[in-house]
Amino acid sequence: MLRLDGWKINFKPVHRLCKHEGFRVPGKQHKKRCLGRSENGIMRVRAAHINHVWCVDFIHDRDDQDRPLKWLSVVDEFTRECALLEVERGMTSVDVVNLLIEAFMIRSVPAHIRSEFIAKAITRLAEITGMQMLYIAPGSPWENGFAESFHSRLRDELLNAEVFADVREARTLAATWRNEYNHRRPHSSLGYVPPAVYAATLNTVQPEVPPTPLAGLSAQAAPLSPPRPAAYLMTPILIHRLS
Repeated sequence: MLRLDGWKINFKPVHRLCKHEGFRVPGKQHKKRCLGRSENGIMRVRAAHINHVWCVDFIHDRDDQDRPLKWLSVVDEFTRECALLEVERGMTSVDVVNLLIEAFMIRSVPAHIRSEFIAKAITRLAEITGMQMLYIAPGSPWENGFAESFHSRLRDELLNAEVFADVREARTLAATWRNEYNHRRPHSSLGYVPPAVYAATLNTVQPEVPPTPLAGLSAQAAPLSPPRPAAYLMTPILIHRLS
């Protein structure tokens, strides 16, 4: 980050300062490749372009009065961008669906979503939009490795570093951290550039996907196809039919 800001500095003095101040310095780890039981793990189904595969997962924390905070994260596995980071006291499947629709309206509908979520509302959303669900095996977090890696950084840099007074403060700090993560924090797998900067360098034209009719909508409604601008039409269906 210092080099991106224009500083000419070597690695060693930065390392010494971080060690002196007690900052976390990751140690060397010998990684093991484990594919698990599912055919939808990250080593078997890999993202090939922007909005190809999103990983979705929950992470839990508590505020300063020991009240629960439930965080929902959505990450584009190809660009490593955090497409969504939301926090509430609790979230139902319909809450998750509505948040995903907001992300669809901003970024387009992904081809796949990798998660453990098997709720009927989310399955219904997948049917309406034409995206495919990559269900990982229960109790196999390594199959959703991008989400686990993101949550590790979220835990170290935000959840363990801040004391949240309430949900409103948690949302404000989450928005600030997400912006820092997407636009300023270098990512080693992207050549040490921030995810949003890397995404901006890519060709945003996506492969053509056959349009899928929207079940439950009127005959006049247009089918959704990339970039699927009519995603907002799904909201009435969610209110009345997804529960």
